[in-house]
Amino acid sequence: MLIRQRSVLLLPLTGFLLVFFVVPMVWLLSLAVREAEVPRALPRTLSVLQAWTPGQAPAAAVYPALAQDLVEARSASTLADAARRLNYEVNGVRSTLMRAAREVSSAPPDTVFTESFFLAVDPALVSPEFFSAVQRARGPVSSYYVLAAFDLARNARGEVERAVESNRIYMDVLFRTLAISASVTLICLMLGFPVAVLLTQVTEKTANWLMVLVLLPFWTSLLVRTAAWVVVLQREGLVNTVLMALGLIAEPLTLIYNRTGVLIAMTHVLLPFMILPLYGVLKGIAPHYMRAAASLGAPPVVAFFRVYLPMAAPAIVAGSLMVFILAMGYYITPALVGGGSDQMLSYFVATYTTDTGNWGLAAALGLVMLATTLLLYGIAHKVSGGRALSMG
Repeated sequence: MLIRQRSVLLLPLTGFLLVFFVVPMVWLLSLAVREAEVPRALPRTLSVLQAWTPGQAPAAAVYPALAQDLVEARSASTLADAARRLNYEVNGVRSTLMRAAREVSSAPPDTVFTESFFLAVDPALVSPEFFSAVQRARGPVSSYYVLAAFDLARNARGEVERAVESNRIYMDVLFRTLAISASVTLICLMLGFPVAVLLTQVTEKTANWLMVLVLLPFWTSLLVRTAAWVVVLQREGLVNTVLMALGLIAEPLTLIYNRTGVLIAMTHVLLPFMILPLYGVLKGIAPHYMRAAASLGAPPVVAFFRVYLPMAAPAIVAGSLMVFILAMGYYITPALVGGGSDQMLSYFVATYTTDTGNWGLAAALGLVMLATTLLLYGIAHKVSGGRALSMG
């Protein structure tokens, strides 16, 4: 009976997570493999191309089918989406398709739409590359966006190969994201661990005041905190002014719009997420363990590494995992204080969803981030001996 009552109490939370987290996430990630634009706009063309093999000349019936599809898709306002999708694979075909639709719509009623007609509009519309792209986008699912997220693509024969060098950016961005996240995590651990230990050693009143200082970043908007670092770290900012006044530097340092600024600003934001899990576990470690180690002849350093640190390992894993996962999703801070070579993967996800409307590639990059996070979480959980799920 008690178990049933507890299950009922969990229903509102479970429903909330399902409706506002699980379902939207699954829907978004499904866009990475879903193909709907081209099948909706060019159904007759795809029907003719169903038996077509790349490398051969398409059947003559494909051109009247394409003409009818263009007219109807233009009238139904579905052509723009299909043209944008095909433009990802055949550069410049978006404007070409829109122009072809206008030409077909304005053609005399007795016009016979042949290869010559579309060749006069633009040679790209009769090229094997164009028809191969149309055929690959026939749906209902496609690997195009997922392959693009890994800097891969299919050639005209449908074989997977590395994308052209100018399009190989996402793997470099992923490795950069992992490097920045790992650096921020390490810095937060180095700065946060001594603070967490100090919080366990001082009186309760002093610990409360120190905890207020730790929580101060939570009381300020992320955008405001990041903008403040832009002011502080600029060439005429507070840091360079103080260093030059002390005679430590002869000219201002470049601390903004580079990797240094990104690490400083992200560390400031994420440091509390490291300190809080550490403090939650370290305050539960009784002091008599260290005293017992000392009484058995262990020097302080040996006692720390052999006794104290193993007991603090779950907190270190939990704090590091939390900081690392949060760091991977950052894009406001790198966008404001980082340079062009410091943008992280989440920046491209945001750009594709808000600026270019390329939801498929945004979902594929999000899928890469999710898979990477789950993989690293699994590794951390394995290395910690199954203690990554808890802090005690």
